[in-house]
Amino acid sequence: MGTPSDPAAHNKPLLDRLRRMSGDELVRRSRIAERELFNLGITFTVYSDRDAIDRILPFDVVPRVISAADWEILESGSVQRVAALNLFLKDIYNDQKILKDGVIPRDLVVGNKNFREQMMGVKVPHDTYVHVCGIDVVRDDEGNFLVLEDNARCPSGVSYVVENRHMMQRTFPDLMSDIGIRSVGNYGQMLREACADVAPAGIDDPTVVLLSPGTFNSAYFEHIFLAREMGVPLVEGRDLVVEDDRVYMKTISGLRPVHTIYRRIDDDFIDPEVFRPDSMLGVPGLMRAYRAGNLGLANAIGTGVADDKAVYAYLPRIIRYYLDQEPILSNVETHICREPEGLKYTLDHMAELVVKPVGESGGYGVMIGPKATEAELAETREKLLENPSNFISQPMIKLSVCPTLIEGVLEPRHVDLRPFAVTGKKTWVLPGGLTRVAIRRGSLVVNSSQGGGSKDTWVLES
Repeated sequence: MGTPSDPAAHNKPLLDRLRRMSGDELVRRSRIAERELFNLGITFTVYSDRDAIDRILPFDVVPRVISAADWEILESGSVQRVAALNLFLKDIYNDQKILKDGVIPRDLVVGNKNFREQMMGVKVPHDTYVHVCGIDVVRDDEGNFLVLEDNARCPSGVSYVVENRHMMQRTFPDLMSDIGIRSVGNYGQMLREACADVAPAGIDDPTVVLLSPGTFNSAYFEHIFLAREMGVPLVEGRDLVVEDDRVYMKTISGLRPVHTIYRRIDDDFIDPEVFRPDSMLGVPGLMRAYRAGNLGLANAIGTGVADDKAVYAYLPRIIRYYLDQEPILSNVETHICREPEGLKYTLDHMAELVVKPVGESGGYGVMIGPKATEAELAETREKLLENPSNFISQPMIKLSVCPTLIEGVLEPRHVDLRPFAVTGKKTWVLPGGLTRVAIRRGSLVVNSSQGGGSKDTWVLES
């Protein structure tokens, strides 16, 4: 996207309208939006901060605009990646041809902490394992879209996409009129349809529920929001029971059959019979019902292998292997520290690279070499030498910027984008996605847990 001083053609209508609006008016409406977000309870949780656990996700009122041509690339690239991820997961939990052919090291997959032997041989409807995928995309200084990572377990953030749009419609209707922006309002309906697609065969009107860990989860607001948007019950583990390998929901009128669960609980906690026996969040016997074909789960168990940062480095090869296509969306160049040449390159160029632990999310544990102190570089070097398999490294990408309202003035800030792909029988991509913005001047970290915010994302009609 062009900067305010050199706007791309598709940004011109928006920027012309913004220029006609005073700074005071922008600030006034921005404060109205923030107050409304707080009153609506649209928050996330920062577990590491004892003083401010629940926070409002900072919302910038200047939207990001994506042209129809750019969206076509993002949409087709997302569909391609999800197709490859699902073929990869089907293979590794069945014939494991990609491992036998040596395309990916066997131990990287079967030794992965997210690989679930309990999924071996389990047949899933339409061979869909990843029903909801959030693909983190950046744009470099040459205008190329690059994928940073694939979120194939329980990706969060889509509630902000829809609520940000509602917020803009209420506070800035004059900016949006007659521009031709694609709607994001049907996400809940499309997710509900995808969940119905993977219900057991022969069920005409399947009962779908959203399974949440409960009120203390960082994304609990989103769980409530999505259950409402989907029109399905929001349940916790204690609300469900398994009898004769079938799942039922406890209601005041008795047990009601459940056919598909959109789960927002990690694998480890979903069934204490199979995974962590001390889990109080899951449902004993859920895996028995799933293996028997009496339950659909979105996302499937074991999808965490597909979004591991080390496996991510092999995604271009995975796409070529299963689809015989070149990737539409390229990866950021990635050095795998478990491989000797990747470790050597990382150690030799640490001050130029971004070093990431493969098992973390939310921006935790990331070392940005060009901005790191000597002490931080030394500490990361020690961690790399101690456990190289836990790290990858990438060059620091010069992220694209969007105009952002900072203390009443429009300033450029770095952004990324998380499109959400929903898959049942086929894949649909929400036209927009979550634009995250690094609010702090000079920062490249957009994660909400690290002080980032979000914007409304406008995908223009053709």
